[in-house]
Amino acid sequence: MIESKVVAMLLAGGQGSRLKTLTKKIAKPAVPFGGKYRIIDFALSNAANSGIDDIGILTQYKPYLLNSHIGIGSSWDYDRNMGGLRILPPFTSEDGGRWYTGTANAVYENIDFLDEMNPEYVLILSGDHIYKMDYSQLLVAHKEKGADVSIAVMEVPWEDASRFGIVNVNQENKIVEFEEKPDNPKNNMASMGIYMFNWKELREYLIKDDENPDSDNDFGKNVLPMMLEEGKKMYAWVFDGYWKDVGTVKSYWEANMDLLDPLNTLDLYDKNWRIYTRTRNLPPQYLARGSAVKNALVNEGCYIRGTLRNSILFSDVIIEEEAEVIDSVVHSDCVIEKGAKVYRAVISEGMNVKAGEVIGQKDSEKIYLVSEEGISVE
Repeated sequence: MIESKVVAMLLAGGQGSRLKTLTKKIAKPAVPFGGKYRIIDFALSNAANSGIDDIGILTQYKPYLLNSHIGIGSSWDYDRNMGGLRILPPFTSEDGGRWYTGTANAVYENIDFLDEMNPEYVLILSGDHIYKMDYSQLLVAHKEKGADVSIAVMEVPWEDASRFGIVNVNQENKIVEFEEKPDNPKNNMASMGIYMFNWKELREYLIKDDENPDSDNDFGKNVLPMMLEEGKKMYAWVFDGYWKDVGTVKSYWEANMDLLDPLNTLDLYDKNWRIYTRTRNLPPQYLARGSAVKNALVNEGCYIRGTLRNSILFSDVIIEEEAEVIDSVVHSDCVIEKGAKVYRAVISEGMNVKAGEVIGQKDSEKIYLVSEEGISVE
């Protein structure tokens, strides 16, 4: 449990343009995941399970559905009279209104909120990753090292390393160099975008960053390198659990498919570390006589008469007679009509796959995204 006063700032304003039509109308953290959740549920649940009492949600891009999902935070036990959860959108000030210009600027613009909370530590989180993490362990390591900032890191495949901020450390895991998305990384130890700061130091450097007209106002590009250059104590905290950056349609599909792997370490059934979400209170799913369902996650309100294999269904999905859904993710309120075949696909919310239509290929490496704009292939 968190004993010292920690305020979490959850960055949830990302557009996620590489997810194509999945984020046309909603922010990336609000994208459905795993049959009943939204991506942001993982960071929110981690914070709640870690004993963090106060959290600010920084929204920006198309926030309506995300705000509706979060509500007053009751699903995560954040509906409190003192502290709890606060939605922090961009706002108009005496200098005029503007969008957040970067991750650091988003926190800087809410410096009054943090001053009012007066925390000892500030935890920066991203709302668009799939993982389970006990942030109290990060805090313990941060305090033991006497760090000014601790960065959660993990090994990533070498071919992906250039997509991340890479930390270079000494034998004590003290950071000696920080490279933001280097063309030729020196190692594959990547920043997860999870930072534990001493609030006093963070406040100072947010102000310095804002005063620099050449800054991109980004933690990875600007604030962290500046702190390192000025001799602040920065340490890496190594995470060895499941973590997925669902930045593309294919990685989104893969992360959903991971849930169907019995060896997957992201255990949704762990009663000691639940993933909470807002539910729709629908009736139970119905598996008709003659249906064939194998290795699937099926949410409430689904009605299945056909074949479902190695797939994930969100709520209120209908699979009619002689239809097949294999290796696919089907969002809520979809109908797969009689005799239709769906392979290796992501079906967006509210879509109808017409009778006899075939989408995707069983043995292909490609992923098919079906939306109101048609079918795209990745």
